[in-house]
Amino acid sequence: MKKSIFNFTKEELIAETKELGMEKFRAKQIWNWVYNKGINDFSKMSNIKKELQQKLSDDFTLQRPEIDKKLIASDGVIKWLIKFADGNLVEAVYIPEETRGTLCISSQVGCTLACKFCHTGTQTLVRNLEAGEIIAQIMIAKDGLNDFNKKTNERALLTNIVFMGMGEPFFNYDNVKKAVQIMTDNEGLDFSNKRVTISTSGLVPEMIKSATELKTVLALSLHATNDKLRNEIMAINKKYPIDEVMKACKVHNQENKGSKVTFEYVMLDGVNDKDEHAYEMIELIKKYNLNVKINLIPFNP
Repeated sequence: MKKSIFNFTKEELIAETKELGMEKFRAKQIWNWVYNKGINDFSKMSNIKKELQQKLSDDFTLQRPEIDKKLIASDGVIKWLIKFADGNLVEAVYIPEETRGTLCISSQVGCTLACKFCHTGTQTLVRNLEAGEIIAQIMIAKDGLNDFNKKTNERALLTNIVFMGMGEPFFNYDNVKKAVQIMTDNEGLDFSNKRVTISTSGLVPEMIKSATELKTVLALSLHATNDKLRNEIMAINKKYPIDEVMKACKVHNQENKGSKVTFEYVMLDGVNDKDEHAYEMIELIKKYNLNVKINLIPFNP
């Protein structure tokens, strides 16, 4: 079976192509064609000899997953339903704004968490996505937006990546880490670590690891300001209660100076949206001396 180019970091691609008898600079040329120019056919890599193109084509694939459905909203939001080779589906959503364009990507097919307010949580976990399947979502979006091969004075339409689609990213830590390495490589897709946000329900060990290993922005799906309520709507809180989660947020602040942790908070009518909850939120921030941004989200029926 052919190997997807998207599954390899640049260093891994250098090692892979070396086995095919290619020099290091060839791998960098391939990397440039793939991630700067968006080329999806080895035969179009004009500075690579025909026989090397054939070797690459025999061993690797640049094929994107199938687009099962594409929806475009009146405000310019684009949603892709993406089908992988095994028939499994995930969503990726592009959200355009005046000064940036954000792609919300998935890290798993389904989810294990079963948070009470989340539709994905009604599905069982099927599997983790490979790093290349995470990167492929970005490639599909950039293809659709015609966002490759920009001139120096042209602004990219896709500027930010958020892991806020299907799945808990930190349950798939290794593949997410590898995908972040690929998307932040400055000779390729070149996303700044500060323009990549990973949302978690509160997996404390991975929150702490990511603070030093990934250096991305952290978003915490908080949704409740005390353990009793959070236990009811987010079962993960029974394993990692608020005290531990807040301490992990503090580590993130300390390791990434100036970077705010975002608290994601879905407003559930009469459940977690009372004045007392607002005051509890303030007390949490004061108690742990946190640098945070609070994102209050109206519940989507």
